Amino acid sequence: MRNRTPQISSLKRTLAMLEEVVADGGQNSVSALARSIDMPVATAHRQVTTLVEEGYLTPVGRGRHVAGARLLRLLQRLDEKQLIVNVAAPAMHRLAVKARTIVQLGTLENDMVTYRLKIGQGAAGLFTRVGMQLEAYCSGMGKVLLAHLPRGERDAYLANGPFVALTPRTIVDAGALACELDLVARQGYAIDDGEIAEDLTCAAVPVRRPDGMVPAAISISQSMSARKIGHDEVIELLHATAREIEQVAFNAAE
Repeated sequence: MRNRTPQISSLKRTLAMLEEVVADGGQNSVSALARSIDMPVATAHRQVTTLVEEGYLTPVGRGRHVAGARLLRLLQRLDEKQLIVNVAAPAMHRLAVKARTIVQLGTLENDMVTYRLKIGQGAAGLFTRVGMQLEAYCSGMGKVLLAHLPRGERDAYLANGPFVALTPRTIVDAGALACELDLVARQGYAIDDGEIAEDLTCAAVPVRRPDGMVPAAISISQSMSARKIGHDEVIELLHATAREIEQVAFNAAE
Protein backbone atom coordinates (compact mmCIF):
# COMPACT_ATOMS: atom_id res chain seq x y z
CA MET A 1 0.00 0.00 0.00
CA ARG A 2 1.99 2.98 -1.31
CA ASN A 3 2.58 5.93 1.07
CA ARG A 4 0.39 4.40 3.76
CA THR A 5 1.03 2.09 6.69
CA PRO A 6 -0.53 -1.32 5.88
CA GLN A 7 -3.57 -2.28 7.95
CA ILE A 8 -4.04 -5.61 9.72
CA SER A 9 -7.14 -7.13 8.16
CA SER A 10 -7.49 -9.87 10.77
CA LEU A 11 -7.47 -7.28 13.56
CA LYS A 12 -10.14 -5.24 11.78
CA ARG A 13 -12.34 -8.35 11.55
CA THR A 14 -11.79 -9.15 15.22
CA LEU A 15 -12.72 -5.61 16.26
CA ALA A 16 -15.83 -5.81 14.08
CA MET A 17 -16.84 -9.00 15.86
CA LEU A 18 -16.14 -7.48 19.29
CA GLU A 19 -18.33 -4.50 18.44
CA GLU A 20 -21.10 -6.78 17.20
CA VAL A 21 -21.06 -8.92 20.36
CA VAL A 22 -21.09 -5.91 22.70
CA ALA A 23 -23.89 -4.21 20.76
CA ASP A 24 -25.92 -7.43 20.81
CA GLY A 25 -25.79 -7.58 24.62
CA GLY A 26 -25.84 -11.39 24.90
CA GLN A 27 -29.04 -11.95 22.94
CA ASN A 28 -27.68 -14.03 20.07
CA SER A 29 -25.06 -16.74 19.62
CA VAL A 30 -21.67 -16.20 18.03
CA SER A 31 -22.81 -18.20 15.01
CA ALA A 32 -25.86 -16.00 14.50
CA LEU A 33 -23.82 -12.83 14.87
CA ALA A 34 -21.20 -14.09 12.41
CA ARG A 35 -23.87 -14.80 9.80
CA SER A 36 -25.38 -11.35 10.34
CA ILE A 37 -22.10 -9.65 9.38
CA ASP A 38 -21.18 -12.17 6.68
CA MET A 39 -18.23 -13.63 8.58
CA PRO A 40 -17.23 -17.31 8.50
CA VAL A 41 -18.59 -18.94 11.64
CA ALA A 42 -15.36 -20.78 12.40
CA THR A 43 -13.41 -17.51 12.19
CA ALA A 44 -15.87 -15.77 14.50
CA HIS A 45 -15.59 -18.54 17.09
CA ARG A 46 -11.78 -18.32 17.07
CA GLN A 47 -11.97 -14.55 17.54
CA VAL A 48 -14.47 -14.76 20.38
CA THR A 49 -12.49 -17.52 22.12
CA THR A 50 -9.41 -15.29 22.04
CA LEU A 51 -11.38 -12.30 23.33
CA VAL A 52 -12.74 -14.42 26.19
CA GLU A 53 -9.24 -15.63 27.07
CA GLU A 54 -8.01 -12.02 27.18
CA GLY A 55 -10.94 -10.88 29.33
CA TYR A 56 -12.64 -8.66 26.76
CA LEU A 57 -15.73 -10.89 26.55
CA THR A 58 -17.53 -13.16 29.01
CA PRO A 59 -19.67 -16.19 28.02
CA VAL A 60 -23.22 -16.26 29.39
CA GLY A 61 -24.35 -19.63 28.01
CA ARG A 62 -25.77 -21.09 24.81
CA GLY A 63 -23.03 -19.52 22.69
CA ARG A 64 -23.83 -15.98 23.83
CA HIS A 65 -21.39 -13.42 25.21
CA VAL A 66 -21.29 -10.00 26.85
CA ALA A 67 -18.57 -7.44 27.62
CA GLY A 68 -15.88 -8.85 29.91
CA ALA A 69 -14.21 -7.39 32.97
CA ARG A 70 -11.11 -6.17 31.10
CA LEU A 71 -13.20 -4.29 28.54
CA LEU A 72 -15.35 -2.75 31.28
CA ARG A 73 -12.27 -1.59 33.19
CA LEU A 74 -10.96 0.01 30.01
CA LEU A 75 -14.26 1.81 29.43
CA GLN A 76 -14.25 3.15 32.97
CA ARG A 77 -10.95 4.89 32.27
CA LEU A 78 -12.46 6.84 29.39
CA ASP A 79 -13.54 10.41 30.09
CA GLU A 80 -15.77 11.53 27.22
CA LYS A 81 -15.42 15.20 28.09
CA GLN A 82 -11.63 15.00 28.18
CA LEU A 83 -11.70 13.13 24.88
CA ILE A 84 -13.66 16.02 23.39
CA VAL A 85 -11.12 18.49 24.77
CA ASN A 86 -8.22 16.50 23.29
CA VAL A 87 -9.69 16.27 19.80
CA ALA A 88 -11.09 19.82 19.91
CA ALA A 89 -7.77 21.55 20.61
CA PRO A 90 -6.51 21.72 16.98
CA ALA A 91 -9.90 22.90 15.69
CA MET A 92 -10.13 25.51 18.46
CA HIS A 93 -6.65 26.81 17.58
CA ARG A 94 -7.78 27.26 13.97
CA LEU A 95 -10.95 29.00 15.16
CA ALA A 96 -8.91 31.39 17.31
CA VAL A 97 -6.78 32.34 14.30
CA LYS A 98 -9.84 32.98 12.14
CA ALA A 99 -11.75 34.88 14.84
CA ARG A 100 -8.70 36.88 15.99
CA THR A 101 -10.04 36.81 19.54
CA ILE A 102 -10.69 34.46 22.49
CA VAL A 103 -12.29 31.03 22.00
CA GLN A 104 -13.23 28.63 24.79
CA LEU A 105 -14.67 25.17 25.38
CA GLY A 106 -16.68 24.25 28.46
CA THR A 107 -18.66 21.42 30.01
CA LEU A 108 -21.32 21.26 32.74
CA GLU A 109 -20.62 19.69 36.13
CA ASN A 110 -22.86 20.15 39.18
CA ASP A 111 -24.75 23.02 37.48
CA MET A 112 -21.50 24.92 36.88
CA VAL A 113 -19.56 25.51 33.66
CA THR A 114 -16.05 24.07 33.77
CA TYR A 115 -13.69 25.92 31.42
CA ARG A 116 -11.53 23.27 29.72
CA LEU A 117 -9.94 25.14 26.79
CA LYS A 118 -9.07 28.81 26.41
CA ILE A 119 -7.14 30.00 23.38
CA GLY A 120 -6.60 33.12 21.34
CA GLN A 121 -5.61 36.75 21.15
CA GLY A 122 -6.22 38.47 24.48
CA ALA A 123 -6.81 35.21 26.36
CA ALA A 124 -4.49 36.19 29.19
CA GLY A 125 -6.52 39.31 29.90
CA LEU A 126 -9.89 37.55 30.27
CA PHE A 127 -10.84 36.58 33.83
CA THR A 128 -11.65 32.94 32.97
CA ARG A 129 -9.00 30.23 33.20
CA VAL A 130 -8.77 26.54 32.39
CA GLY A 131 -10.17 24.51 35.29
CA MET A 132 -12.28 27.39 36.62
CA GLN A 133 -15.97 26.84 37.30
CA LEU A 134 -18.56 29.61 36.88
CA GLU A 135 -22.33 29.84 37.18
CA ALA A 136 -24.06 28.64 34.03
CA TYR A 137 -27.07 30.98 33.79
CA CYS A 138 -25.11 34.10 32.85
CA SER A 139 -22.69 32.86 30.16
CA GLY A 140 -23.12 31.83 26.54
CA MET A 141 -21.67 28.36 27.04
CA GLY A 142 -23.68 27.92 30.22
CA LYS A 143 -26.93 28.77 28.47
CA VAL A 144 -26.17 26.28 25.68
CA LEU A 145 -25.43 23.50 28.16
CA LEU A 146 -28.51 24.26 30.29
CA ALA A 147 -30.76 24.52 27.23
CA HIS A 148 -29.88 20.99 26.16
CA LEU A 149 -30.32 19.29 29.51
CA PRO A 150 -33.19 16.79 29.80
CA ARG A 151 -36.32 18.75 30.67
CA GLY A 152 -36.51 17.47 34.25
CA GLU A 153 -32.91 18.45 34.97
CA ARG A 154 -33.41 21.88 33.44
CA ASP A 155 -36.57 22.48 35.48
CA ALA A 156 -34.76 21.43 38.65
CA TYR A 157 -31.96 23.89 37.89
CA LEU A 158 -34.42 26.74 37.34
CA ALA A 159 -36.17 25.93 40.61
CA ASN A 160 -32.92 26.21 42.55
CA GLY A 161 -32.53 30.02 42.38
CA PRO A 162 -32.11 32.78 43.26
CA PHE A 163 -29.88 33.90 40.39
CA VAL A 164 -27.55 36.75 41.25
CA ALA A 165 -27.18 39.73 38.91
CA LEU A 166 -23.54 40.18 37.89
CA THR A 167 -24.38 43.16 35.67
CA PRO A 168 -27.60 45.08 34.93
CA ARG A 169 -28.09 42.81 31.90
CA THR A 170 -27.95 39.48 33.77
CA ILE A 171 -31.17 37.47 33.49
CA VAL A 172 -32.15 36.63 37.07
CA ASP A 173 -35.88 35.84 36.80
CA ALA A 174 -36.45 32.07 36.52
CA GLY A 175 -39.33 32.49 34.07
CA ALA A 176 -37.34 34.79 31.82
CA LEU A 177 -34.36 32.45 31.98
CA ALA A 178 -36.60 29.52 31.00
CA CYS A 179 -37.76 31.46 27.93
CA GLU A 180 -34.15 32.30 27.08
CA LEU A 181 -33.14 28.63 27.27
CA ASP A 182 -36.06 27.63 25.04
CA LEU A 183 -34.87 30.21 22.50
CA VAL A 184 -31.31 28.88 22.67
CA ALA A 185 -32.51 25.32 22.06
CA ARG A 186 -34.57 26.44 19.04
CA GLN A 187 -32.00 28.66 17.35
CA GLY A 188 -28.94 26.51 18.08
CA TYR A 189 -26.77 29.15 19.74
CA ALA A 190 -26.66 31.41 22.80
CA ILE A 191 -25.58 35.00 23.35
CA ASP A 192 -24.20 36.54 26.52
CA ASP A 193 -24.57 40.25 25.84
CA GLY A 194 -22.84 41.85 28.80
CA GLU A 195 -24.47 39.52 31.34
CA ILE A 196 -21.32 38.20 33.01
CA ALA A 197 -19.16 41.31 32.49
CA GLU A 198 -20.39 44.65 31.17
CA ASP A 199 -17.98 45.08 28.24
CA LEU A 200 -17.95 41.42 27.21
CA THR A 201 -20.09 39.71 24.59
CA CYS A 202 -19.98 35.98 23.97
CA ALA A 203 -21.62 33.65 21.45
CA ALA A 204 -21.72 29.88 22.01
CA VAL A 205 -22.94 26.75 20.21
CA PRO A 206 -23.33 23.10 21.25
CA VAL A 207 -21.03 20.20 20.51
CA ARG A 208 -23.51 17.35 19.97
CA ARG A 209 -23.20 13.60 20.29
CA PRO A 210 -24.86 11.48 17.59
CA ASP A 211 -27.77 10.87 20.00
CA GLY A 212 -28.41 14.61 20.27
CA MET A 213 -27.04 15.07 23.78
CA VAL A 214 -24.70 18.03 24.34
CA PRO A 215 -21.63 17.21 26.47
CA ALA A 216 -19.77 20.43 25.61
CA ALA A 217 -20.11 23.93 24.19
CA ILE A 218 -17.68 26.26 22.42
CA SER A 219 -17.67 30.05 22.39
CA ILE A 220 -16.15 33.20 20.93
CA SER A 221 -15.72 36.16 23.30
CA GLN A 222 -15.17 39.77 22.29
CA SER A 223 -15.04 43.18 23.89
CA MET A 224 -18.21 45.14 23.07
CA SER A 225 -16.17 48.28 22.53
CA ALA A 226 -13.74 46.59 20.12
CA ARG A 227 -15.55 43.86 18.22
CA LYS A 228 -13.51 42.26 15.46
CA ILE A 229 -16.14 40.15 13.70
CA GLY A 230 -19.90 40.42 13.33
CA HIS A 231 -22.65 38.26 14.78
CA ASP A 232 -23.41 36.21 11.65
CA GLU A 233 -19.75 35.40 11.01
CA VAL A 234 -19.24 34.41 14.66
CA ILE A 235 -22.14 31.95 14.56
CA GLU A 236 -21.01 30.52 11.23
CA LEU A 237 -17.45 29.99 12.48
CA LEU A 238 -18.68 28.37 15.70
CA HIS A 239 -21.03 25.96 13.95
CA ALA A 240 -18.34 24.94 11.45
CA THR A 241 -15.88 24.27 14.28
CA ALA A 242 -18.46 22.35 16.32
CA ARG A 243 -19.15 20.08 13.32
CA GLU A 244 -15.44 19.49 12.89
CA ILE A 245 -15.07 18.50 16.55
CA GLU A 246 -18.13 16.23 16.37
CA GLN A 247 -16.82 14.41 13.30
CA VAL A 248 -13.52 13.61 14.99
CA ALA A 249 -14.80 12.92 18.52
CA PHE A 250 -17.79 10.81 17.55
CA ASN A 251 -16.70 9.30 14.23
CA ALA A 252 -16.67 5.80 15.71
CA ALA A 253 -20.31 6.17 16.78
CA GLU A 254 -21.61 7.20 13.36
